[in-house]
Amino acid sequence: MGIIGDGLDAATARATRPIPKSAGAQVRFLVKQLKGSTRDAAWVLGVSQRTIERYVKDQIRRPRAELAARLEGEVRRRWQPRVQARARKRAATTDGLVIQTRARFGFDAPVGSSDDSRIRDITQAIPPEWAERLFTAQDQGAGEQQLQQILGDALGQVYFRDGGNRAHGLGVRFTDVDYAEIDI
Repeated sequence: MGIIGDGLDAATARATRPIPKSAGAQVRFLVKQLKGSTRDAAWVLGVSQRTIERYVKDQIRRPRAELAARLEGEVRRRWQPRVQARARKRAATTDGLVIQTRARFGFDAPVGSSDDSRIRDITQAIPPEWAERLFTAQDQGAGEQQLQQILGDALGQVYFRDGGNRAHGLGVRFTDVDYAEIDI
């Protein structure tokens, strides 16, 4: 997806128990989620049905790197959906998010002024209403640019404008995101 979308997914995934470690356990979980169909699991992973059956019986223990990555991604996507939904709801209604990011921040100002954009490391708590906007946009299929815009607006409101107490009408630019770690 992107840096911010992946950060939101990772934040909700951290609210769950760890996924199964072995390939056999991951495949058995995936088959169970697909109503016991090894054929559907094979189709999802892009391998043969017989290969899936061998993983289920622990006849094969170590998948190829690209298959291991696909398997882990499919299991993580289906792992404890209600726990993830509860964590997202809690973040969107009461707790909010904590964002730690390194990106280029700046104000809409003439070049050369002290307000010119520069790389900043920021760790900031984001209120629940902004978390709700981020999760809603992600659920509606928003792209990375839209999520980045929402996060930039949130950081502008909370960090630069101090929740509306200063710098009214200040336009904040949020670009060149190095990383964005998000916690619930």
